[in-house]
Amino acid sequence: MDLSPHKYLVDTEWLAEHLHNENLVVVEATSLLPNYFEDTVTEGIEKESGKKSWEQDHISGSTYVGILEEISDTQNDRFMYGLPSAERFAAVMSRNGIGNDTAVVIYDRSTNMWAARLWWMLRVFGFDNAVVLDGGYTKWLEENRAVDSQVTTRVSANFIPEFQPQMFADQNRVLDATMNDNTCLINALLPDEFEGKPPQRYKRSGRIPSSVNVPFTTTVNIDSQLYEDDLNAMSTFKKVGVSGAEEIICYCGGGIAACSTALILARLGFDRVSVYDGSMSEWGADSALPLDSGTA
Repeated sequence: MDLSPHKYLVDTEWLAEHLHNENLVVVEATSLLPNYFEDTVTEGIEKESGKKSWEQDHISGSTYVGILEEISDTQNDRFMYGLPSAERFAAVMSRNGIGNDTAVVIYDRSTNMWAARLWWMLRVFGFDNAVVLDGGYTKWLEENRAVDSQVTTRVSANFIPEFQPQMFADQNRVLDATMNDNTCLINALLPDEFEGKPPQRYKRSGRIPSSVNVPFTTTVNIDSQLYEDDLNAMSTFKKVGVSGAEEIICYCGGGIAACSTALILARLGFDRVSVYDGSMSEWGADSALPLDSGTA
């Protein structure tokens, strides 16, 4: 099953029609940040697995991959959700039945950014046959589609990773981008965070110099969990200068919402798009790195 014609998104109707295809693996990738928009966030961002929610009910036949507990580098405290080793990622994909000839649909329960994070990670490790469910679990439930609490045992597969460095931006690459007019740095956080307003979620508040703001709430409708249509999304990105850029680097707080931005840009046909995995979690922790604040 080739998913490339869908350009990284499928709707609920398509998934319902293909839900029982033996070559398709449906993955829930929900994680939680319970206090991100609370005042307590200044004491530290809480991170929580979404597995309990999946165990209660989920799209029938789906499996669960825990971004927090299974496929994040938790050893480096300067990353919120750092990219794991290729070996670790491959092992998790393989035991969930995802091999290099599999088709994968990913969903979550909030704003698609967790689903997009797994989509991006798959692409970083050389796997392109994955899409995100537009509307996610929100739309699936609204349409009264098939859900259950059963755990489906999948036959193990053989996922062979092949790292794609062009999709992964590190701190040095981003620093170079701040001095390169041909690179567009896109911050996917809300405007107040972009301007460095409280509450302070990272070691320092503000934004990476030269970056522009396209909040994730302008590309995804928070209530419906649907992405903005292609025409409006293209208009939004053109306004911040992506059309003339040779390269686009997306970032946010911990490299999650930025993946959703990267997905839409890829869908729109921009092929030199990467994600800064450390994002503000890493950048803000290094006082030697430049930081801007206030209205751009």
